[in-house]
Amino acid sequence: MKNISVIGAGISGLAASAILAGEGHNVTVFEKNGQPGGRLRTFSERGFSFDMGPSWYWMPDVFERFYNLFGNTAPDFYHLKKLEPSFRIYFDNEHLDVPSTLEEIIALFGHIEPGADDKLRNFLKDAESKYVIGMKELVYMPAYSVSEYIKPEMISAFTKLSLFTSMGSYISKSFKDVRLRAILEFPVLFLGGLPSNTPALYSMMNHAQLTLGTWYPKGGMSKITESLVKIANDRGVKIRLNDSIREIRTSKRKVNTLVTDTHEIDTDLVIGSSDYAHTEQLLEPGNRNYSDKYWNTKVFAPSCMIYYVGVSKKLDHLVHHNLFFDADFRKHSMEIYKHPAWPTDPQFYVCCPSKTDDTVSPEGMENLFILIPVAPGLQDDPAISEQYFEMIIDRIEKRTGKFRDSIVVKRSYSVSDFRNDYNAYKGNAYGLANTLMQTAFMKPCMRNKKVDNLFYCGHLTVPGPGLPPSLISGEIAAREALKMYAR
Repeated sequence: MKNISVIGAGISGLAASAILAGEGHNVTVFEKNGQPGGRLRTFSERGFSFDMGPSWYWMPDVFERFYNLFGNTAPDFYHLKKLEPSFRIYFDNEHLDVPSTLEEIIALFGHIEPGADDKLRNFLKDAESKYVIGMKELVYMPAYSVSEYIKPEMISAFTKLSLFTSMGSYISKSFKDVRLRAILEFPVLFLGGLPSNTPALYSMMNHAQLTLGTWYPKGGMSKITESLVKIANDRGVKIRLNDSIREIRTSKRKVNTLVTDTHEIDTDLVIGSSDYAHTEQLLEPGNRNYSDKYWNTKVFAPSCMIYYVGVSKKLDHLVHHNLFFDADFRKHSMEIYKHPAWPTDPQFYVCCPSKTDDTVSPEGMENLFILIPVAPGLQDDPAISEQYFEMIIDRIEKRTGKFRDSIVVKRSYSVSDFRNDYNAYKGNAYGLANTLMQTAFMKPCMRNKKVDNLFYCGHLTVPGPGLPPSLISGEIAAREALKMYAR
């Protein structure tokens, strides 16, 4: 039995800790905040319960596979509801509801653009093929080097992945209507990239989005955190909250001690699920995989300006997931990626889980989670937060009617909060953008090349950003760490 330390109780850290403890090791998770979950934390006020981060439950097969490792299934922990509609997109003078069934989605495409129904069938068939290849051959690999991919079966698979075609051109080749393209392109935005520089490989997400569907765990997304904590605790994992790691000490290519605010801990192995760039700062410079210059050259996904809002009445014209694409996307994207600045007229997203779940707000009231993608590294302050809040509420009220005077809970969360709460590099919210040059073995390496018993997981390494990838990342890191003791 080895004493293993995990830095950070986010999704990847909890996943890694459960697997390691399940193999008989003594595992302790160190979490700087007062509750586990990382970005998947909650807070409650005046009868409202707010998920603070991820709000989309996609790829249910990934969660099910992970639970199966421990003899469980998702229903052991929460009840999943398939959303109808899956989501709503607001354009300038109209909105589209994307249905929950594939045949209805295909019919919608055909209604909007003649011939688009058949094109969507073919598009999604190809997306499914990419998804199967990706989930079977790619995402569970540690991706240390290109040599992992130089196998006959992998080379054959790569020819089907459209790695050198952008999502933008791949979608526009089949669909001309801007509304249909918006439906297919928006998952890329959640992966933190532009359709023009994200490989068409990621059309696999359209299979997850449209074919596998959009789900919601009753009680909120924090049910995922609760499930992972239970699995970990049942296997003896100790989770130490409000306990920050300040230093990782090494000797002869091995971590031997972790230093917190109050004590030192001897350890045989460390998995860093905290922000990768921050974890590296806990090491002496000569033991880091990457320099400050390296991180500064990376293309990061957006950060966010988020508002958690409780409203003391019901609101019409909102569904569970609402995308406000009634502004100039190109200008907003330039203000994120090319010329970082607070956006002039942003697109944004509103989650209203109280439309689905009566446990997240008092009776007759609404729970709103409002998110504006913004460039990482911006300087925020209360005045900026208030400016954008007023702007966004004005735009929502055009659809729902007046509710500003009915707001009873309001909290903002932005770049500096991501930096302070999660030690997130430049206050990033989603990690690295999934550009071609930041895919697979070109992402930051999962193992430390200078310290043999130090591994990394989370959204800044493989396989990438998002809840399911983070779950997978924790599993891969744990499996790689276990190999040290199987030699």
